[in-house]
Amino acid sequence: MESTRAVVFANGELVNAAAVRVVLQPEDTLVAADGGYLHMKKLGIQPHLLIGDLDSLPAQEVESLRAAGVELEIYPREKDATDLELALARLAERGVHEIRVVAALGGRLDQTLANLYLLEMDELKGIDVRLDDGREEILIIRSNATVTGTPGDTLSLLSMGNCTKGITTQGLKYPLKGGKLCPSSSRGISNVMLEAEAMIEVRSGALLCIHTRQDQTN
Repeated sequence: MESTRAVVFANGELVNAAAVRVVLQPEDTLVAADGGYLHMKKLGIQPHLLIGDLDSLPAQEVESLRAAGVELEIYPREKDATDLELALARLAERGVHEIRVVAALGGRLDQTLANLYLLEMDELKGIDVRLDDGREEILIIRSNATVTGTPGDTLSLLSMGNCTKGITTQGLKYPLKGGKLCPSSSRGISNVMLEAEAMIEVRSGALLCIHTRQDQTN
């Protein structure tokens, strides 16, 4: 795996598998975190790496991938990390600069929250990591970030921990210029992208950024 960009398929819900194709790029390293492979199979794509305890996959699926030359990294079922955490740590170790995680949203609330918290992993510092199911894209902003989309897309900013200060945005309907957002306020919800790119800068603290794409089927 030599690509500096990777897409990880987690074993969560994927309501619209076709929408995920907006996330994929031709040179991506493709990783299946255990049962995330089943989402890939529906899309007709094969992983470069299958990682996890593999308790969500039939043995014949695993053997078929092994025979096809897919790299397997198998862990015991009793472990202290989820399969997705293992996948993210391995990609960070291999020097990937950009990671997109598919099928990590929806379903069980505890799993969704745990996946959001994984964005805070020490190993991921300096790596552009986003949860993205084709419809929603989620990232943590500690200094600056650019979100690419379509005018009319929804973009929400939520403060993490203490109040986030020195927030400046460009390309949004309701701009902030050195503003502040706090966890006790809903001020940052449901902003609207005016351009194909929105830029967000933060002086102190952290923001959870949720970019919701418009339904392209309408």
